[in-house]
Amino acid sequence: MATHSKKYNCVSQVPLATAISLAGYRSGYISPYGFGNIIFSYFRWIRILKIIFPMTKKLLFILLLSLVFGLKSKAQHKSINPSDVIPFQVTVEKSTYKGKNALALQIKGEANGDNTLAILKDIKFHNGVIEATISGQPLANAGETARGFVGIAFRAALDASKMEVFYLRPTNGRANDQLRRNHASQYISIPGYPWEKLRKETPGQYEAYVDILPAEWIKIKIVVKDETARLYVNGAAQPALIVNDLKQGKDISGSIGLWIGPGTLGHFTDVKVTKED
Repeated sequence: MATHSKKYNCVSQVPLATAISLAGYRSGYISPYGFGNIIFSYFRWIRILKIIFPMTKKLLFILLLSLVFGLKSKAQHKSINPSDVIPFQVTVEKSTYKGKNALALQIKGEANGDNTLAILKDIKFHNGVIEATISGQPLANAGETARGFVGIAFRAALDASKMEVFYLRPTNGRANDQLRRNHASQYISIPGYPWEKLRKETPGQYEAYVDILPAEWIKIKIVVKDETARLYVNGAAQPALIVNDLKQGKDISGSIGLWIGPGTLGHFTDVKVTKED
């Protein structure tokens, strides 16, 4: 900004200097030769500035375009339609939920395993950041163990055979039972690592408390780097859950999935994926 200010001051001062010089010439204080040099300098300044300003504007415009397109290529902000996903054991419908355009997911019939999700097309993700706004609630006819299970899968194979998953149990967030509260967020890995196995073999390591409610929008952010993933909820500065040993390994990549569990009505919107590699 300082450089531009100096240039614009120079432009404004040149006519003033010329006017003063003309007065000096007429009064006899400046010789004809000196006045001629001043006039020549004035027009030389005008020519230089006419060249510099358009070039500066062009360079700034090119720099701005490069910055915009560079960011756009790195971050994918998805406005999702049913045609943008591959459903596995779920139904996907367009919906307006609590003032937001969203996708509504339910499991159809009896599910086989935990690969109950809709996988986004045209995304290949390894390391980076996933952001989304999600909501989960038990269906009216769901059993007693329904918790409104809702979450995001990442590094998901397009045939849903492999994936890492962070999900929430919204009804646990403010339960009167502290043990249930401690199970409000969960990590699982497919294949081979369902929640039952992880809880039995390493109690408390892959689940944690977070303050959430069913049928309300919840903002989540997942930061993935090699074998480590961190789950942030509702804009918190610190992660609710950290996994330092992603079970499918640090080298796999895949897509992003909108994941729900049994007896859940899930809603998803504002999905943004920022890749680091």
